[in-house]
Amino acid sequence: MASTSMTSPSAHAHGLKRTNDRVNWRNHLRNKVFFPPRLSVSQQQQSPEPEKGPNPIPTRREIVLRSSELAVVGAIFNFSGKKPEYLGVQKNPPSLALCPATKNCISTSENNTDLTHYAPPWNYNGGRTRKSPVSKEEAKQELLEVINLTKPGKFTPKIVEVSDDYVRVEYQSPILGLVDDVEFWFPPGKSSTVEYRSASRVGNFDFDYNRKRIKALREELEKRGWASEDSF
Repeated sequence: MASTSMTSPSAHAHGLKRTNDRVNWRNHLRNKVFFPPRLSVSQQQQSPEPEKGPNPIPTRREIVLRSSELAVVGAIFNFSGKKPEYLGVQKNPPSLALCPATKNCISTSENNTDLTHYAPPWNYNGGRTRKSPVSKEEAKQELLEVINLTKPGKFTPKIVEVSDDYVRVEYQSPILGLVDDVEFWFPPGKSSTVEYRSASRVGNFDFDYNRKRIKALREELEKRGWASEDSF
């Protein structure tokens, strides 16, 4: 007669206890294991930014290098600009051209109420140091000498046109090669007046380079007997 094995109630309870203990132990170990937090790609690639200090002062070599780079850029993009077609003595009435609306031009042809563009004419026999009057041709030679000897703002002058009563000079900047057109006109008649116009070819502002240039030329001419016909 086959015997049938039966589990006692106490053994069954003991087995359940062991199973519960095993589950609790696994849960305990799972809580003890450290899983590092997941980082997003943007967080992993970020690195702490270095502390910002004062901007370092560029060395002389760096300044020269940057100037050379700007000069190359100016040559590539032709910052010198194109010569305006309206340069020269206008016909009706005879005078130099007026200035555009931009703030990079001065002219004796402007109305004296235009403080942005007006500049007073010169008188080559009006200075106190002039002992005796000079002719228009002599005055023009004095002007040409001063132009060649003076480099206001380190612009290089190039005399491109000279006639009996007219002089045109191109001033080129030392870095970008920007060109300013400067004209001088000796009106006909017995007057010793000299009209002028100084204007940049490109841009809207000139940081007063044209006005400073004319002032520097006038101050040198005053040593030779020239004078401004009005305050400047």
